Amino acid sequence: MARDVSFDRWLDEQHRRQRYDVRRTPLDTLPGWRFCRDTGDLVHSSGRFFSVSGLRATTGFGAEGQRPRSWTQPVIVQREVGLLGILLKEYRGEVHCLLQAKMEPGNLNGLQLSPTVQATRSNFTGVHRGRRVPYTEYFTGDRHGGRVLADSLQSEQGWWFLHKRNRNVVVMTDEDVPALDGFRWLSLRQVGELLRTDHLVNMDSRTVLSTLPRQLLAGPGGVSAPVREDDALHSFTEVLSVLADARFRYELVQEQLPLRKVLEDDTSPWQRTRDGIGRHDGRHFTVLGVSVEAEAREVARWSQPLLAPVAGLAGLLVQRVDGVPHVLLRARVEAGTLNVAEFGPTVQCSPRHLNGRGARRPEFLDTLLAPRAGRVLFDTEQSEEGGRFHHALTRNLIVELDEADEGAARDLPPDFCWVSVPQAQALLRHGNHLNVQARCLMTALTLATR
Repeated sequence: MARDVSFDRWLDEQHRRQRYDVRRTPLDTLPGWRFCRDTGDLVHSSGRFFSVSGLRATTGFGAEGQRPRSWTQPVIVQREVGLLGILLKEYRGEVHCLLQAKMEPGNLNGLQLSPTVQATRSNFTGVHRGRRVPYTEYFTGDRHGGRVLADSLQSEQGWWFLHKRNRNVVVMTDEDVPALDGFRWLSLRQVGELLRTDHLVNMDSRTVLSTLPRQLLAGPGGVSAPVREDDALHSFTEVLSVLADARFRYELVQEQLPLRKVLEDDTSPWQRTRDGIGRHDGRHFTVLGVSVEAEAREVARWSQPLLAPVAGLAGLLVQRVDGVPHVLLRARVEAGTLNVAEFGPTVQCSPRHLNGRGARRPEFLDTLLAPRAGRVLFDTEQSEEGGRFHHALTRNLIVELDEADEGAARDLPPDFCWVSVPQAQALLRHGNHLNVQARCLMTALTLATR
């Protein structure tokens, strides 16, 4: 299907009009930020927004043998629950969503399509003393009489945040809501097409879209088509049991530490550098500082730290069981996860780390990377959230198995489970069941492959 030329013209115009400048700045001289004298944590002078602290995590997940593994690392601590809201309206028989072209300092390409509202509590309560965040009235208070279609607290990246959650809200309105400058109404069909473009629909939009009610996505023969509970490979209770069992078996002990304790430990690979924080071997991520100027944002000038990770891969295997589409999920533990474990995609890894000595290749990685002809449903490179992460790139890959692969896919290692698409969508109605990587892949599966 041909892409909407008028959208491309609009986006080009937004790139021309929304001027911005992002410059690397050493953490030691980052305006408005300081390293605490007693803890070494990197904090904002207001005491709000977020901080970079230390974390010690101990878990049996991924450990060799019976002995749990333990490590320390820097971590982003953000107690505030952010608001991610998408406003929907039916127009000419099609559901449309109101998205905005928004600049984030960590974005690889500057502007990406963000939710109607993407704001921390500090943003929409005015702590930054900037311009008002538009459209928040549709997601707070009486919501202008709009109907709430989805509302849940969902997790963020567990390897980089400690217990971070955002409120994901979808509201349907009957009002005629004008699109302000930088905003545009797009049909769900258009959004599905745009998802196939690298680094265009941002992570926050993708996680909110994953919570859309199934009836808005269902079509004859599509992955979201209605099915009976009895048609799924496992009952919903059995699916929940896989996650509960992982949370029971894999103890996760989290201890927030002063950042100084992580950086000054002789056994720790983490260290302060001239410009930021990183490991001597370059693995996992670094923390760097940026100074930002952006005319179209609520505040025109600010500085902040960003976490810059190595590139990632999030892969999802799909298979129809008696005609019913199922996804292969894995219960997994991450250092900063709030409730021990969540369902993640089939494969979630950093390919760069697989080349090291003694590195173990994740189960099903080879199946994802060497699919049979014509079985790739989705393959794009997407950005993680640009407000906290610098050029954080993840390949999103969805592969459908055929009948020849059925035997291998049924003999599953521990923590894996085939979950029907309707069951996964039911899990998405509640928080802390599917991690952000799995949620973004579910959005791609239901919107970009139907």
